[in-house]
This record gives sequence, C-alpha cells and structure tokens, in this order.
Amino acid sequence: MATLYIDRKNIELRADRSCLIIYQQGQKNGTVPFSQIDSVVISQHTLLDTRVLGSLTEHQIGLTVIHPINAARTVNMPGYSHNDISRRLSQYALVKNPQRCEQWAHYLVLHKIKNQYRLITRLLLYRVDKRYTLTRAQQSLKKTIQILLSKRNLDINGLRGYEGAAAASYFQAFTQVFAPALAFTERNRRPPLDPVNACLSLGYTLLHASAIRACHIAGLEPMMGFYHQPLFSRESLASDMIEPLRPEIDYWVWKLFREKKLTTDHFYYPNQACLLNKSGRKLFYNEFQQIASRLQCRLRFACRLMLRNL
Repeated sequence: MATLYIDRKNIELRADRSCLIIYQQGQKNGTVPFSQIDSVVISQHTLLDTRVLGSLTEHQIGLTVIHPINAARTVNMPGYSHNDISRRLSQYALVKNPQRCEQWAHYLVLHKIKNQYRLITRLLLYRVDKRYTLTRAQQSLKKTIQILLSKRNLDINGLRGYEGAAAASYFQAFTQVFAPALAFTERNRRPPLDPVNACLSLGYTLLHASAIRACHIAGLEPMMGFYHQPLFSRESLASDMIEPLRPEIDYWVWKLFREKKLTTDHFYYPNQACLLNKSGRKLFYNEFQQIASRLQCRLRFACRLMLRNL
C-alpha cells in the first residue's frame, strides 16, 4: 500500500466505485484504484466533493491536507476508526493517573534521547572533521541517558527539563554536519527559514499525520496524550508517539542533502519563509515514500504497546 501525493495546482478529484479519478484543468489525467493506496496527502489547491470524502472513508483511506507554511493548520481525516469504545475509556482513565502518565512520558523521553545519541554516533563515522562538536554532544546525551535510567520517579516538568537540555546539545551538533550554504544554524518553524528546517517541518508533519491515523486504527484517542498534556486542537497522543521517531526523520533529511538529492535550487523564499519548490516537493515525497512503511510499522508497534498497558 502507498500514499498518493497531490502536489499540483488546479487538480480536481472525483470518485467512482473502485477508483479515484484525477483531473487537471478539466482534463482527465489519471486514475488510482482505491485498493492500491492507504492514504492521500494534498499540499496544493485541490477541488474535491463529499462523494470523494465518502469513498475514502468507505475504503479506509486517510486524507491529510497540508498547509505549506503553518503545520498547525494541517487537516487530518483518518479514514478508519476502531469501534471498541472500551479502549478509549481505559485511555481516559489512564490519563487521569499522574503516576502512569509519568511512566509513559519517561519511556518516551528516554527512547528519544537514546535515538538522538545513536544518530550523533552514526554521524561521527561520516564527519570526522566535526569530531570535537559531535563528541561533546554524544557525551552530554549519554550523561542524560544515565540520569534518566537512574531516576525513574521524575515528574513531567523534570522530564521536560532533561529533554530540553538534550535537544540543545543535540541540535548544536546536528547543525554542524550540514553545508554552510544551507544556513541551518538552529531549529525554527512556522515558518521555516532555511532548507533543512523546511524539510524537517514537512517530515514531522507527515509523521504526525501517520501517528494520528495509527491511533484511530488502534482505537486510541489521538487528542489524549500522556507526556504532551491535552490541549485545545492538539493531537497530544500522536505528538507523544512521534517523539522517539524524530531522529529518524533528522537522519533521513541529512542524507537527502549529503547525497545531493536536495540542493538549494529546490527551494524558494516567499515572505521570508523557506519552502520546497515544485521539483523539490516531488523529490521529497518520492523519497519519503521509501521510509514511510518503516515509520508506520514503528507507530503501530507503539499503539500495540499502549494497548497492552491499557
């Protein structure tokens, strides 16, 4: 199963019994059988009607509409939701238990920092010229991991402190492994200001959409998180689930630039934001499809782990 990316302007989607029909400027441009896709991602102006939405839901196909600058305005329609309400009731009860929330949060933060440590260690093999900076970050992350392994009773605020300190060390080193021409000096978003941040933001957005769908399929409520506390209009559980996977997106983005699959020519700067242009988005989505299945498997595993705890 694959994801269908709609990234051209003036596209209209129509549906028949078994296919999604794509029109461009009024002319039929292709058909995609529903049986071959499990999600649709739209990132440009596209016209579709309620019949398309009904057909996507009928075939359990997720729909994500991405805002090009502000990820908070992304719209997700999961396409399928598990009907066992007892799972959500158990999740609600667990969210009200501070001790259980802290245990889950501890697991997430620890695994995220472990994955950051593994990534920095991997980068040391390629960037010997940045050994000093990378080794410092590696040692700092290792120290934080040891503290978290020894302190199992930290509250949420304490965990956020350690996660923030680890992120500072991590990104201080991570920014050093990219070419200076990319102007990647810090993590920024809404809008991203450089090519690396543009790719990181889009990668995290796609990962977050997959996490929301994984929650619905498993019968979990994506709005009710444990580390990310419930907040208006935020899928807090989905945010929880992607934290340990962020370093995988980071490494994948680094490879895109290291292998020169993406260059500065693939970006443009509207209103001081940095965005992928048409050719850049096509390459980005094609490459993302290569890692999407692995990430979705990891998210499904996280859901199964959560259900066992429930």
